[in-house]
Amino acid sequence: MCGAGFWRRIIFSCACLVSFAAWGSQTREVEITVWANADVNERYRTEGIRLAATILNEELKIEDRDVRVTIKQQSWSGSGSWEKLKQAFALAIESGKGPHIIVAGHEDIAVWGKAGLIQPLEELVDLESYPFNDVFPNLWPIMVWDGRIWGVPQDAESRPLFGWIPHLRAIGYSDADIAALPARIKRGEYTLTNVLQDAKKIQDLGLVKPGYGFYPRAGKGPDFWQFYVANGGELTDRASGKLLLDRAVLLRYYRFFHDAVFKYGVTKKNHLGMDWDQWYSEVASGRAGLWHGGTWHYARYTRGEGLADFFDTVVFALIPAGDAGGKATTLTHPLVYLVSKRAQGEQAELCGRLITIVSEPRLNTLHAIASAHLGITRTQTGLDTYASDRWTAESTTLLESAFALPNNPHFGQFDQIVWKGLTAAWSGAVTPHEAVDTVVREIRATMKDKVVIR
Repeated sequence: MCGAGFWRRIIFSCACLVSFAAWGSQTREVEITVWANADVNERYRTEGIRLAATILNEELKIEDRDVRVTIKQQSWSGSGSWEKLKQAFALAIESGKGPHIIVAGHEDIAVWGKAGLIQPLEELVDLESYPFNDVFPNLWPIMVWDGRIWGVPQDAESRPLFGWIPHLRAIGYSDADIAALPARIKRGEYTLTNVLQDAKKIQDLGLVKPGYGFYPRAGKGPDFWQFYVANGGELTDRASGKLLLDRAVLLRYYRFFHDAVFKYGVTKKNHLGMDWDQWYSEVASGRAGLWHGGTWHYARYTRGEGLADFFDTVVFALIPAGDAGGKATTLTHPLVYLVSKRAQGEQAELCGRLITIVSEPRLNTLHAIASAHLGITRTQTGLDTYASDRWTAESTTLLESAFALPNNPHFGQFDQIVWKGLTAAWSGAVTPHEAVDTVVREIRATMKDKVVIR
């Protein structure tokens, strides 16, 4: 026979099972969808949110909340992926579908905010508390549109000038000269003209083929605005807050690339539109002399292209000033966490909590190291994982000289018109002066008072 103790244990176990079943049946799952443009190196743009959800769910247990978060991730990558992601987002949100969280460019804030596709993040998180009070201060203005903060930086970056060290040695640079070059650029002693002159010396020695001395990025991108700013330009009129076009600066910007092709012969006339895989292979193997690119390119150079000894092979620095004594610069183009209008009520609250957790230094550092982007908080620079990685530690110092594109809903149109002028001057279809005149006429005709022309 079974004793009384046996039956007490059976009764207790059954009671526990009933209690557990009741608890499980009361716990609700809330699915949060996150979209991002991300290749394998950038996987933490979505994977970070999934990791944050594991922490959030433990917090929800402690709070005795009857909800658990599950994450649905979707990423785009490859040629044209940014355009595909943005188009898919707009169409999905308009139809009541799509992600609750999207990782996008900060320049999307104004366009999507004006269209009502996203909601101000300042209403969902406490920006005065950790980790947001630890974010680099110069990143916050980039999150603002219409007087409110709409996003939180997911990463930061800069877009340096790179140079192939063996080629610089061959044209007369000592190791000390190469080590001093970034500081000389920052002080305005080495200019964009020097870039073209050195590129020609590298070509003249036969170290690279004609047109490979200075190798810009392969296609359209915000990087090219660095050369406008390096020539003394500003993108926003301080008095009115409108977009600003300076004709004299635009002429210097166009002339630099026209001279690269036609005066110095160090850039190919048909360079734009080349295959990106070819471009990466050439700059990471010494087939180009000087070039410009993003800090995240380091991951491609060292992992994808097999450039094993990067720091003894490549020097990097700010984009030089257009004239001696001018201001060297770089562009930072933070990607940002944005919450779509699809997230309402409890979903919106949980999105805010997820973004808060994923912005903490350890989780953000996983993305920085994996993708060769830069961190967003001051604390990160002191973490062993971050500080012991030479690339992130050294390239982060460029951020203090960085500018960002304006969050203006009309910038896309403005950007496209200026780009058409650049490609026309680059190809030789028109002179730089003619390109400037055409751009000014088109802006006046199509954008009217949305742009201040100086």
